[in-house]
Amino acid sequence: MVELSLDFGTAIILKANSSTGGTDLISYIAREYRPTISMSRAIIILDTIVVSLNVFFFQEIEIGLYSAIAIYLMGKMIDILFEGIYFTKLLLIISDKNEEIAEQIGEKIKRGATGLFGKGMYTKENKLVLMCAASRGDIAKIKMIARKIDPQSFIVITNSREVVGLGFKKT
Repeated sequence: MVELSLDFGTAIILKANSSTGGTDLISYIAREYRPTISMSRAIIILDTIVVSLNVFFFQEIEIGLYSAIAIYLMGKMIDILFEGIYFTKLLLIISDKNEEIAEQIGEKIKRGATGLFGKGMYTKENKLVLMCAASRGDIAKIKMIARKIDPQSFIVITNSREVVGLGFKKT
């Protein structure tokens, strides 16, 4: 419990664009050169290097394992504070029966779907691709609907950090 409060405190400090003077300071410097890396990932990489060196030189494997757990928890807390807890999934469904699948998703899951026009670069065929944002709990139901209607459907499921709009976050 103490570890979580320390991780939360570190996350608040980082959210305020401040530093504790540890590896997060080095992470700020590293992000100047690689701005695409997230703050939590940079801190996790640096902390893992420090802990690995500690285990290698001092042969304290138990301390290394506890440190690995603490590093993981801190990374998650930083991600939650920076990016929020509204994790959603984005489904892309490619099928010849898109209208039927979209209709069933709307009726049974109460989710909308958007049709995007695409072209299969392998088959050279024009296809309608259904895009549907859904909560993690709806994923299995949507997959089941799509596979029941079209067992040959091609489904891609990806993480979506934030969805704003009807049925999701307001702002």
